[in-house]
Amino acid sequence: MSSEAKRLVPLEWAGDHLRLLDQTRLPVEEVYLRQTTVQQVWEAIRHLQVRGAPAIGMAAAYGLYLGVRESTAGNFADFWRHVEEQADYLASSRPTAVNLFWALDRVKARVRQEEGQPIEEIKQAVLAEALAIQEEDERVCRAIGENLLTLLQDGTGVLTHCNAGSLATAAYGTATAPFYLAKERGWNLRVYADETRPVLQGSRLTAYELQRAGIDVTLICDNMAATVMAQGRVQAVVVGTDRVAANGDVANKIGTYGVAVLAHAHGIPFYVAAPFSSIDLDTPTGAEIPIEERPAEEITHGLGKQVAPDGIKVYNPSFDVTPARLITAIVTETGIYKPEELAGLRK
Repeated sequence: MSSEAKRLVPLEWAGDHLRLLDQTRLPVEEVYLRQTTVQQVWEAIRHLQVRGAPAIGMAAAYGLYLGVRESTAGNFADFWRHVEEQADYLASSRPTAVNLFWALDRVKARVRQEEGQPIEEIKQAVLAEALAIQEEDERVCRAIGENLLTLLQDGTGVLTHCNAGSLATAAYGTATAPFYLAKERGWNLRVYADETRPVLQGSRLTAYELQRAGIDVTLICDNMAATVMAQGRVQAVVVGTDRVAANGDVANKIGTYGVAVLAHAHGIPFYVAAPFSSIDLDTPTGAEIPIEERPAEEITHGLGKQVAPDGIKVYNPSFDVTPARLITAIVTETGIYKPEELAGLRK
């Protein structure tokens, strides 16, 4: 079976409901959830059943449709209030990924454009916009992969952290896109996947989806990254992102900052794969990016059992911010940018 056929689909519209892969059940089970209400989508985002910035945005767009499709509003003003209420509710699910807010704002803008049309037609426009966001994301990811491939070559060893793969997007992934495209071209990129504690997105998701697609992937513990770099096994680091600030600082899964420091120490380029929608020019620096803190149980009860003493204090930030000075380039669907070039993109 080809890698194209083996790529997992994290979510899809199934005619009357959102079909969503429960990523908390991977890699042991592939279980798809039937999402019919906005509350179910909020829970899925909040509890990591769907995760990855682009996929979160897509889920939110579909969730907004589910939240308004039964609206009984008789005029646009009442319908608009309902749209805003549902969008605000979905926006409260997770604070860091800018794609969540971008997707909701885009759907709201579409609703505004449809003002004056019958309410039922506006509801269908909401669904159409959600479908368009997902379709565009696949094209965006492939373009990111094509751009990243210009920075790599056959036989390159690449380290990645967390999961910015097919499971986090419509297809291909962002950071993993060059891995899929390289396989299509007959290249052999040697991928090293950090396990990514505490929730293990690297071992549960990245290693799973790449192995499933027949890509050369080796799983390592997070604290082995320095060793594989020192041994010359890695010639590039490619990671995804949940938000890029205007100055080029990047928020990504906790541990990314440490990987960037290690890459810098070993003279290895550090690339960030980012859909243009992840660049937040309204956030000046990484210091202004809100960092989500997750439940203590993710650390104290990992690997299916209690692994810390009762009552221990826990600090569990889900993301960290990598300073622009440690980033070689930010690779988007529109091109490859040095971090200091982002401020000029507003024009």
